[in-house]
Amino acid sequence: MKFIKWILKASIILTIVGCVSLVGLYKYLSPDLPDVKSLKQIELQIPLRVFTEDGLLISQYGEKRRIPLTLDQIPQDMLNAFLAIEDSRFYQHPGIDPIGITRAAISLIVTGEKKQGASTITQQVARNYFLTRKKTFTRKIKEVFLAWNIEQELTKDEIFLLYLNKIALGHRSFGVGAAAQVYYGKEVHELTLAQMAVIAGLPKAPSALNPIRSPERSRARRNLVLARMLDLKFISQEQYDEAKNAPTTAKRHGAQIDLYAPYLGEMVRSYMVEKYGLEAAYSKGFNVYTTVPSHLQLAAQQAVKKNIVSYDERHGYRGPEAQLWQAEPQKQSKIPVEPPARENVLAHLAGIKTFKGLLPAVVVETEEQQLNAILASGEVITINWNGLKWARPYISDDSQGKAPKIASDIVTPGAVVRVKKIADQWQLSQIPEVSSAFVSLDPNDGAIKSIVGGYDFAKSQFNRVTQAKRQIGSNIKPFIYSHAMERGYTLASIVNDVPITKWDKSQGSAWRPKNSPPVYNGPTRLRLGLAQSKNVMSVKLIQQLGIKQTIDYLTKFGFGRGDLPYGESLALGSASVSPLSAAVGYATFANGGFKITPYFIDRIEDQSDTPVFISNPAVACPSCQSTATANSADLEDSSAIKLAPRVISEHNAFLVSQMMRSVVTGGGSWKNGTGWAGTGWRAGVLKRRDLGGKTGTTNDSKDTWFSGVTPSLVATSWVGFDNPSRALGRVFRNKNLGKKQITGKEAGAKTALPAWVDYMRVALKDYPQRINPVPQGIKTVRIDRATGLLTTKVDHTSRFEYFIAGTEPKKHVKQPEVFVDSPEKKSHFDDDIF
Repeated sequence: MKFIKWILKASIILTIVGCVSLVGLYKYLSPDLPDVKSLKQIELQIPLRVFTEDGLLISQYGEKRRIPLTLDQIPQDMLNAFLAIEDSRFYQHPGIDPIGITRAAISLIVTGEKKQGASTITQQVARNYFLTRKKTFTRKIKEVFLAWNIEQELTKDEIFLLYLNKIALGHRSFGVGAAAQVYYGKEVHELTLAQMAVIAGLPKAPSALNPIRSPERSRARRNLVLARMLDLKFISQEQYDEAKNAPTTAKRHGAQIDLYAPYLGEMVRSYMVEKYGLEAAYSKGFNVYTTVPSHLQLAAQQAVKKNIVSYDERHGYRGPEAQLWQAEPQKQSKIPVEPPARENVLAHLAGIKTFKGLLPAVVVETEEQQLNAILASGEVITINWNGLKWARPYISDDSQGKAPKIASDIVTPGAVVRVKKIADQWQLSQIPEVSSAFVSLDPNDGAIKSIVGGYDFAKSQFNRVTQAKRQIGSNIKPFIYSHAMERGYTLASIVNDVPITKWDKSQGSAWRPKNSPPVYNGPTRLRLGLAQSKNVMSVKLIQQLGIKQTIDYLTKFGFGRGDLPYGESLALGSASVSPLSAAVGYATFANGGFKITPYFIDRIEDQSDTPVFISNPAVACPSCQSTATANSADLEDSSAIKLAPRVISEHNAFLVSQMMRSVVTGGGSWKNGTGWAGTGWRAGVLKRRDLGGKTGTTNDSKDTWFSGVTPSLVATSWVGFDNPSRALGRVFRNKNLGKKQITGKEAGAKTALPAWVDYMRVALKDYPQRINPVPQGIKTVRIDRATGLLTTKVDHTSRFEYFIAGTEPKKHVKQPEVFVDSPEKKSHFDDDIF
């Protein structure tokens, strides 16, 4: 009895000492303990997400991938899996589990190894939110005190949810929502029991136990989780057996991107970082909704890709990227004759990047009109003649070799090539050297509807829509003609289309701007001059209008004064502008004379889906009196309607639009021999009467353009080389878009316009045909086609023309002449150059 009494006294004393020590330790450490009340206002680091106008995910940015969930969004089996393996007494203990601590201590004493953990879920929350993972006695004591405090401030469900949304689960995923997406590409409610058990097993060692890096260790950990769930009667024996025998299906998944539009995503990312700062932009969980509908963006991307590949292939095949072995020995060649081992071939292919679906492959055998090649996956494919016959040898920009007759005319075994699959057929391909850009926008408010900054973002992040300034060529001419309208010219004004020779003292030579093709029609109306892009007419206009005055006028459309060279070559497009600037300028003609400001963000929402920014663009409004300027406003100002500034008259915009319609539709009567085609006649395939536009090709075909308008949509297409003297490391002198021997020279109408047509074929399905009404103050009179004067004739020598009231011709043609075009005027003019 004395011994028992001694034990009781000692226990009481030790308990008192322990409690006093614990209280003292708490008092000592409490000043350094964080306030757990902050957990109630905790903001999880959630990545920035970018969406299309219709809600498809474009991009996601942030170091930590997290998808916050509420407790009722997480399946019960997932909750039970974490409780079973991490803290089965979570809902019973006060934050520290004495039973668990005792069990872990006994295990350590018996085995000498730390086989069982004693940290509760609440302790892990304390560690994850407030402490480091550094293993020290002081940190462990703080963890215990914090766990106790947390239990006083939060409910068990609140603590559990914080844990499930915060826990690190490997591969930059934090929380069960992100882990489900990273490992399985699913939402948590779509996971199987086995998959839930895999994720629940990760907190102990996310790197060592994750199913991608260590599938066997992950399987063993999964089965331990399942066994604990069975012991605790969370699952039945049948569920356990099925899940235990389930195969490992995890693989790395990126963010669930619905539409890959990297150039647009990067524009948003850059904007958000500038607006909110890098840390906030990447971690506050902003959801950004752009102005771009997914189907229009996809249409633009497909149009650009198709157009680039078409251009590239019609200029010939530049040959294999490398030669691993040769079929026969060649003098002074270091290339081996015998093929390397299969694994060496596959290893070589594995090190080659894939661009835009163009897969690397090695030719292993050629037959008469087909070849066999091996892919990095080990699959051997066959390319038949339909996928090979396009590959005429590339010689230069302007010429290609003879058409191949057999496969060995193109490549030989050992060649490293690019292949693509269309439908079920494989085709030989190559990485294009040419670049392109495409942008479309709503001319009435500036909302960007599609944007493609290049062929492949992985190849080049340079956004050619916004960052590239290229010579605009004859795309500048509608603005020159608009200036002429402003200065009293009319659609029927005559300019003499004859060659110009001007002596340049500084150069010691004559400047001779030429038409392309070099056909000169003599006295020609302005409508016809723009439609057929007569270079000398544009030069003569700027000579009459004045260079300085023309530059002043062009700045109204948003062109930078520094981008407009002081010289008569400005009339031919020597100015350097971005495709976006060109589209914005053309929008002024489509909307009746207003300068809109382009924008690409419709609204920004926080992580709770509450709007924090709503765009409020300045709109074109022909019927409004006020023209205050603005482009967007914060949420509190979004109720105010903003009006875009008028920069040209409604009459001017209407008349230029009429000329641009002739670029597409042409004019005259082919039956009577007076028909003529505009340079953009290929757009006529769309069979719309509300189209207008202008082609553009710079000197030596280095840049090609087409900008086209409808009352509802404006788009600009550009094709050219990023550096005309260099492409993909191969140096070319005077690199240009050249020509194909069969189809002739490359130009805006042939090189840039096809992408515009393919895009509009899809886009205009959303926009019913709409002809802008004739503005008040515009009248029509019948004129003589040859002279632009009034006429009483009603045959093919005359036509009705639009005039601003008071500017119509006052004289009748004295001797009506039969207007017959030359044979050259009947042909389809491809484009214009300078």
